[in-house]
Amino acid sequence: MSKKYAKNNLAVCIGDTTAKKKVLLGMSGGVDSSVAAILLKEQGYDVIGVTMKLWESECEGVEGGCCSITSTYDAKRVCDKLGISHYVVNLKKEFQEFVIDDFIKNYSECKTPNPCIKCNTHLKFDSMYKKAIELGADYIATGHYAKTEYSEKYKKYVLKKSKSISKDQSYALYTMPKDLASKVLFPLGDFENKEEIRKKAQTAELNVSSKPDSQEICFIPDNDYINFLETNNVNLKGGDVVTTKGEIIGKHKGLHRYTIGQRKGIGISSKEKIYVVKLDTTTNTLVVGKEEELYSRVVLAENINLLLVDEINEPMKVAAKIRYSAKENIATIYPLENGIMRIEFENPQRGVTPGQAIVFYTIEEGIVLGGGTIIS
Repeated sequence: MSKKYAKNNLAVCIGDTTAKKKVLLGMSGGVDSSVAAILLKEQGYDVIGVTMKLWESECEGVEGGCCSITSTYDAKRVCDKLGISHYVVNLKKEFQEFVIDDFIKNYSECKTPNPCIKCNTHLKFDSMYKKAIELGADYIATGHYAKTEYSEKYKKYVLKKSKSISKDQSYALYTMPKDLASKVLFPLGDFENKEEIRKKAQTAELNVSSKPDSQEICFIPDNDYINFLETNNVNLKGGDVVTTKGEIIGKHKGLHRYTIGQRKGIGISSKEKIYVVKLDTTTNTLVVGKEEELYSRVVLAENINLLLVDEINEPMKVAAKIRYSAKENIATIYPLENGIMRIEFENPQRGVTPGQAIVFYTIEEGIVLGGGTIIS
């Protein structure tokens, strides 16, 4: 008797003449992508594991780091245990160009980029998908916490938030090309927490079941991003620290050393708590103020990618978030000229940061409408 699974993007029959659908799964050697491999196999897919070699240098020897030899071996051991093929693909050149160089360029312009979004855009949704086509795969998959599914309402495949709100990563996936939504699988989308993932790995006796999560910026293993930037020739000149009223109260050591919302490490003594509210590149000044001066209702964004619709020609009410860790808030988006979007929030947002992403969701279904890069 055949056994049928209906999950994600297709129904797969096992035990009859129906051919299995092939999926190329990105495997970092961590527990999430390893469990994703288990789930895809259980759903009847022919799974191929691929580990992207992205970065070398110092992180090559970091135990458990995403670029380390250990992680590549971990991914291979999981694939061997599950009986699936495993490839290592060298994408160092692409990672350098689209992620690392972009990171350095943005900081040199006093913007705060999100390297994970750039990696998803150029590596997973581009290079990895091209590799999938080369290997004859029908889909690509990753261990992200998100969901793709067919929407009867919109008559298309859509990207949605995962069941686990605390782990949801749909924010970092908004740059997915809309025609790829039907070709991408996120097996972890229905899990509610990480404990369930680890339990699944333990049951399968995978050696990565207790492996800690990877760090946020994989190519800066010691998390000293200032040293990384200055080693890569981002060494902006010092200048004045001024209040929002224009009063000079001290000196800064280079705008690349500060971020919007920062309170500690400014180097200014004050009776009141002061925060970085603006990096003014025109005057090379670090603008500081009270916490309430960090809030704003209006955000401008560029480089808009729309997933759910082809274009927005009139104001639209959405749920939007201005950073990965932020809560969604109701806002209205207004299309302007030259591909710019104006987003007006009902409630003021704290620490709007140029270079970060703003992502829009449908209010009721939690479907990713699209997003863009914050200008101001």
